[in-house]
Amino acid sequence: MDTNGISYLNFLYFLIFLIPMMAVTWKMNLSVNKRLVIAVSRMILQLSLVGIFLQYIFKLDKGWLNLLYVFLMMLVASFSVMKSCNRKEAPYLPIILFSFALPNTVMMLFFNRFIADIDVILSAQHTIPIAGMLLGNSLNSIIIAVNRFYSDLKEGEKEYFMMLGMSGSRSEAIRPYFRTALLTALNPTLASIETIGLVALPGMMTGQILGGALPLTAIKYQIAIMLAIMIVRFAAAALTIFMTTRLAFDDFDIPAGP
Repeated sequence: MDTNGISYLNFLYFLIFLIPMMAVTWKMNLSVNKRLVIAVSRMILQLSLVGIFLQYIFKLDKGWLNLLYVFLMMLVASFSVMKSCNRKEAPYLPIILFSFALPNTVMMLFFNRFIADIDVILSAQHTIPIAGMLLGNSLNSIIIAVNRFYSDLKEGEKEYFMMLGMSGSRSEAIRPYFRTALLTALNPTLASIETIGLVALPGMMTGQILGGALPLTAIKYQIAIMLAIMIVRFAAAALTIFMTTRLAFDDFDIPAGP
């Protein structure tokens, strides 16, 4: 299969399928067609611009430039977390950025060196796609975990203060909420790992097969990336909750902020 032969006309054929979908949503008065058109248009525009930009980065293939691009991805992801988790104060930015940078950078370098076994450890071909997959999952994990942690803490405020009143430390009082938040962030990946290959063929494996790789080679990469994703989801979520609690409580262990 020639995956390089997708023309613009072929994309237009695909967009035809949106017409019956939009007709049904209009008939059912779902009021999503405007949002659907904007979302699809944004996706096409954003991915097209990224594709053009990445062509230049891949052509240059400078380690420092690839690392800078990954850092910018982490920075954008950090602002997204701050917005989604209603933690917009400036001191949260370096904490969230660090929570992205540490596990994702370590895992990315480990994957490139010991799994992909490439000579140029920061090559654009491996660094940017792997970083994108890891960061996307870390972003989702952090948002889920942080929102769950602080919402549960707010709902269980009486139990939290009761634990403090029984001479418990802050770490002891927040431990049940910490555990629940981490489990909530990890569950989607565990569910995906449990059914992978039986219910769905994941994107990385499918992409490699479409690109001409042998199925067994694609499977090895997919297993490795799923394990990497699971680890960084857990580590990023745990780091973010642990480090944000240093700002989210006052000197009397009372939760501050939203």
